[in-house]
Amino acid sequence: MNGNPFLASAPTVSAPSFYADRQAAAQAVRMAMPMIEAAMRDPHVGDSGFLYLVIMDPASCPDRDQFEEAILYEHAVGDPEQWDADYAAFARGKARISWRTGLESHLVQTAYPHLLQKNDSTLWGTACLDGYVVASSGVNPWYDEAFAMTVAACLRAIVKGRALSEPRGLVL
Repeated sequence: MNGNPFLASAPTVSAPSFYADRQAAAQAVRMAMPMIEAAMRDPHVGDSGFLYLVIMDPASCPDRDQFEEAILYEHAVGDPEQWDADYAAFARGKARISWRTGLESHLVQTAYPHLLQKNDSTLWGTACLDGYVVASSGVNPWYDEAFAMTVAACLRAIVKGRALSEPRGLVL
């Protein structure tokens, strides 16, 4: 909450990440998709044939930002019109928990259940990697977790590459 009573009702939105933008997130998903699509052909991974990914803006903060505004990028695998469940809602629910706590949803579910709030999802399948939060839904949760971690690692690599190739110089 903002300490200034005149600004208490003003929206509080952080500046988006400079290097981890929507294009970087889309690139990370494109990098991971060949592995994800190949894995999804294995029925042991999951049999829905669908997947939904949610990537949070690493510069966002749950103390200051609204969850919906902090979503950097979302991606559906398969036609959402054919879904047998709302994989987008599942992935957003998982992302919300990890974004709020900074912990992978499986860890919250199993080791830190006291961090769960009334309407939180009981599903898991997220990655929290150096401030990058990615959620996946549509396959078995341990594979959701692996796919989320893959996307998070790809995004981290893209951002590191951008930061090293685009020197910003001293900003005052």
